Amino acid sequence: MRLIGMLDSPYVRRVAISLQLMELPFSHEALSVFRNFEAFSAINPVVKAPTFVTDDGVVLMDSALILEYLERLVASGRSLTPKERPALARAQRITGLALAASDKSVQIVYERNLRPPEKHHQPWLDRVQGQLEAAYGLLEQEIAAAKPWLFEDRPLQADITSAVAWRFTQMELPGLISEARHPSLAALSARAEKLPAFLAFPPV
Repeated sequence: MRLIGMLDSPYVRRVAISLQLMELPFSHEALSVFRNFEAFSAINPVVKAPTFVTDDGVVLMDSALILEYLERLVASGRSLTPKERPALARAQRITGLALAASDKSVQIVYERNLRPPEKHHQPWLDRVQGQLEAAYGLLEQEIAAAKPWLFEDRPLQADITSAVAWRFTQMELPGLISEARHPSLAALSARAEKLPAFLAFPPV
């Protein structure tokens, strides 16, 4: 199995870390959707990261769909989603908030870095930042229950995606979201980033 995309993408990184924690063998190809457009398009003409190629040669995209597929392959005891319905619903809520935070962070990064300054639309940036702050505020409330992880004695997808999202925002948009106002998230991220699976796939 092949994972294609740069680890500075929170979506690529969460899939890579998940594969490692699931103990599923794969190769990682660090292709940029910008710098390596032609090489990437030869694998997936849509040029969307992450792209994932199954052992049967099927090309998948979108981290949520890739992870859904991987859950069908994972060995017993290595699943990253809770089995009980109430816990699953809460895990999906937390993961959704973390993905929303990633989405809004990416929108701000793109607006700042890909559009010329005279084209920046401040009302749009203000709206997106408000959504980002709301996502992290709600996520902080959920993460406060982590002891040290949210559902088991190991990190599951809700932990992984929350930690990856937080690190991405702090790296790409330093100072935008206060660590002091989100101590539980900052602590969860710090714990996660010390794990071998996270260290194996740094966000660079």
